Amino acid sequence: MEAAKIIAVTGADGFIGRNLILRMRELGLEPRPLIRSSSEDEWVAAIQGADAVIHLAGVNRPPDPSGFEGNVSAVETLVRILGKVERPIPVILASSQKAEEHSDYGLSKKAAEDRLLAFGEATQRPVAIFRLPNVFGKWCRPNYNSAVATFCHNVPRGLPITINDPAAALSLVYIDDVSECFLDLIAKGAVDRGFHEVLPRYETTVGEVAEIIRGFRSDRDENLIDDVGLGLKRALYATYVSYLPKEQFAYGITSHRDPRGAFSEMLKTRSAGQFSYFTALPGVTRGGHYHHTKTEKFLIVHGEALFRFRHVLTDEVHEVRTSAESPTIVETIPGWAHDVTNVGDGILVSLLWANELFDRERPDTTQEKV
Repeated sequence: MEAAKIIAVTGADGFIGRNLILRMRELGLEPRPLIRSSSEDEWVAAIQGADAVIHLAGVNRPPDPSGFEGNVSAVETLVRILGKVERPIPVILASSQKAEEHSDYGLSKKAAEDRLLAFGEATQRPVAIFRLPNVFGKWCRPNYNSAVATFCHNVPRGLPITINDPAAALSLVYIDDVSECFLDLIAKGAVDRGFHEVLPRYETTVGEVAEIIRGFRSDRDENLIDDVGLGLKRALYATYVSYLPKEQFAYGITSHRDPRGAFSEMLKTRSAGQFSYFTALPGVTRGGHYHHTKTEKFLIVHGEALFRFRHVLTDEVHEVRTSAESPTIVETIPGWAHDVTNVGDGILVSLLWANELFDRERPDTTQEKV
């Protein structure tokens, strides 16, 4: 069986659906979205013309518990339409880990699973079930049924968040990983029957997530950034930023100016140093010091610069001339005094990384002419 190109998606206007359909379009797939207001004729047309179906439609907060029956009736509609299609269209059902519980919601999700699995068994159709834990990411509705969405919405706005039990376990999957797992399964060309899991899955607590998200706000106020390049913090940070109000899309930083030019700290980290930039007017020399342990990396992004070095014990000297035309990293070496001079006609602009945060009490910077 060839990989699916046309995919019908029920519940397409929900949190998962919007992210999933966007990803499908990026991959050159053709989504056939179905929403709550879609007629049965529209369901028939979309499903009968599809190469695969991802069933996201469901009910999770009806005004009355009897409304949970909608989870079963939606699957009944799906099965009735699929039963009229001779092709073995693969189906992915987005269920919930609550299907393991005996709540009204959980029982309705379990009944929907059983109905679809029975159909797949009777007709030898490929049916895959994902019992999703809490899904988080951009475009999830805050103050509804996602603690992560609520925290990410409220914290940057200075609104309170309520935590009844900080130690309460929280199992999370990120929306991008959900989309990738669904589409990777379909892309195989043959959907494996039975239950599947979205990976990675993060096991944490409500209190830990709240603390991380609060930290994102306080770090920004201090020009700091957490370790947000991997794992749960990467996904939480992307989610947090997606909820920022538009007036927080940009924020100012302090610029220290004198007759030589300007110096500004752009970003500080707790474990990987800090990033800054400085400017120098033509003919201006900056630096003239050495470090015992601190190291720095300079990158000229505008203008021309002459870096000079002198070993503080042997007086050995070295020079590096660089410019924005030939991007070059110049690194300072412990025990070598160094300075940088703007040898161009215009303003010099340099990016600067230091391996540690500046400590006014112990700056590890000793003035020394080159």
